[in-house]
Amino acid sequence: MAYPAPVEALVEAFEELPGIGRVSAERLTFHVLRDPSSRRLAQAIRRALDEARRCLTCGNLCERDLCAVCSDEKRDSGLLAVVEEPRHVEALERAAVFRGRYHVLMGALNPADGTEARHLSVESLLKRLSAEPIRELILATDPDREGEATALLVLEAVRTLGRDDLTVTRLARGLPAGSAIEYLHKGVLEDALRDRCPVRVRGGDS
Repeated sequence: MAYPAPVEALVEAFEELPGIGRVSAERLTFHVLRDPSSRRLAQAIRRALDEARRCLTCGNLCERDLCAVCSDEKRDSGLLAVVEEPRHVEALERAAVFRGRYHVLMGALNPADGTEARHLSVESLLKRLSAEPIRELILATDPDREGEATALLVLEAVRTLGRDDLTVTRLARGLPAGSAIEYLHKGVLEDALRDRCPVRVRGGDS
């Protein structure tokens, strides 16, 4: 016997979310139906859809035309970090280690799931590089296959500008502090060995 139409519609809506199959969608639906607080979830979703918008400059999520970073005159306007999603901006801001500005691509290059170059905000990035006094562009995409492809896409696009005064860098990769080598992924170890740095050895101390 099929579910009632409203229930089936909710199941199908959950199925459209990334990584959610039929069984998980049914489980989420039943949780929503038996939890009275789910109405608050529905209200939060509606509010986010109605009130959240994209920053006109960087594409990050905000409530006004400009996000908090783009409207902060104390940020270093010469440093621009290119990230895939707003959640990456949040992660960098939470770490409080970067004082430049951002450009959010709104995804990563992944033709398998339908994300192609035309879906990313590369053109608006090129316009910013032509109009703003940016001295360094930091490719801060994820260190996975999609992130690497996205970084290469951005790099090739930036090269068409012919800006010899622009420095392009990539986030360093390697061993995370506090980790144990035996638990690290093969790719992390490969990056750490390839990008190893010299150690200065002082003589005459012993």
